[in-house]
Amino acid sequence: MTGQAIYPVILSGGSGSRLWPMSRAHYPKQFLPLAGDLSLFQETALRMSRARNAAAPLIITNNEHRFIVDEQLKQIGIEPLAIILEPTGRNTAPAAAVAALKVAEVDADGIVVLLPSDHLISGEDRFHNDLAPAVDAAVVGNMVTFGIAPGHPETGYGYIRKGDNFPTVENCFCVDAFVEKPDLETAIKYLKSGDYFWNSGMFVFSAASFLDELQKFQPGLSTQCQNALTAGQSDLGFLRLDEKDFAACPSISIDYAVMEKTDAAAVVMASFGWSDVGAWPSLWQASRQDEQGNAVSGDTMLRDVQNSYVRSEGKQLLTVIGVKDMVIVSTDDAVLVAPKERAAETKDLVDALSEARRSEVVHHPKVHRPWGSYEDIDQDERFRVKRIIVKPGAALSLQKHSQRSEHWVVVKGRARITRDSDVFELEENQSTYIPAGMIHRLENPGDDPLHLIEIQSGGYLGEDDIIRLEDNYGRTK
Repeated sequence: MTGQAIYPVILSGGSGSRLWPMSRAHYPKQFLPLAGDLSLFQETALRMSRARNAAAPLIITNNEHRFIVDEQLKQIGIEPLAIILEPTGRNTAPAAAVAALKVAEVDADGIVVLLPSDHLISGEDRFHNDLAPAVDAAVVGNMVTFGIAPGHPETGYGYIRKGDNFPTVENCFCVDAFVEKPDLETAIKYLKSGDYFWNSGMFVFSAASFLDELQKFQPGLSTQCQNALTAGQSDLGFLRLDEKDFAACPSISIDYAVMEKTDAAAVVMASFGWSDVGAWPSLWQASRQDEQGNAVSGDTMLRDVQNSYVRSEGKQLLTVIGVKDMVIVSTDDAVLVAPKERAAETKDLVDALSEARRSEVVHHPKVHRPWGSYEDIDQDERFRVKRIIVKPGAALSLQKHSQRSEHWVVVKGRARITRDSDVFELEENQSTYIPAGMIHRLENPGDDPLHLIEIQSGGYLGEDDIIRLEDNYGRTK
């Protein structure tokens, strides 16, 4: 591999519907530890940090996930080049364009490695070995993707038909064609031919070459992304793209915008293990299985169960008897039970739950905030009980509520309390009362997490009964 610097660009969006109930809109699958102790997002960032000549990563995400991205990077000790916030989702081509423009500002010859944040990859050494020829091909102006050897006739992926050997780079081929998702009969033919590979959705290209190709095929998109970046605003260390300019971009994938049109498309045959974890059966297939073919996680007990994915993420024991080829996933507030062959319908189920305005689509029982998290313990008419955890040095907004009062009990750590003009501290087993309408704030001045029980009472207990007067996270608007 050449000595040219490579710039990992990690795309972190998504709505979290196919792996519900674990994945939710405000905390989708890339932020979950689905196959280990770290999240898929963290695994992606660490994998690239260990690549040769890797620069700091560029993250493209949205406003809702910005603090999760920031926190998870801090947990693994990675300082990003930038975290860019899309004001609205516009598919992968505008994201790739913004990334290329940003990298070109830093390094005119920079090589972009564009990666989804929610793929599961095994064999890191093989990944780095395959990255080397991709970078070599990109240095001389090619747009490179990774082709995955199909293990079965998959109808849910696009395919790449490989062409001639790349003249100067080993294990690299010209792309003969990008092919749409096939029907089953066609997918079987692709598998037998040996010339078709799954399109992994990972790309390697020089920023300058990509921008040249984009200008050829999507000149309006190139201009709109440049305008959105130029007019973007720095906000608490994040870079917000201009909303009006970015909204003017067409919603189009990098495949349609550039890869299917360019004469410079190349493909490297991947030797590493890969899964996009697009549905529960994919995670079952990628997980370690017992002698009965079960992938099991959490507090569970199984009897006469075969070839199933069983996962308990809640506080309760999950027991299963006499089933096979099933997906059974339990969280504190929801349970999914489905045959593996119908697990793809989870997305339709989530759509129906969304239409019914069920909160389980959006939030986990543990709701993450930039200052920490909260979790509902109990709720009924006119009262609600939460467990609140505030990170060291963090503070909630200076705020007031119109329709509810709050009792705070410190159970671990030290709290600094603002009640109108009074500021004081509470230790473990001490409490205070916040009447409706009182200006207040909760802070953690200590070095350890603050744990607190909050008891709300009143006629309305919704999260929107809040007036923020000051906020460290730019939420007063």
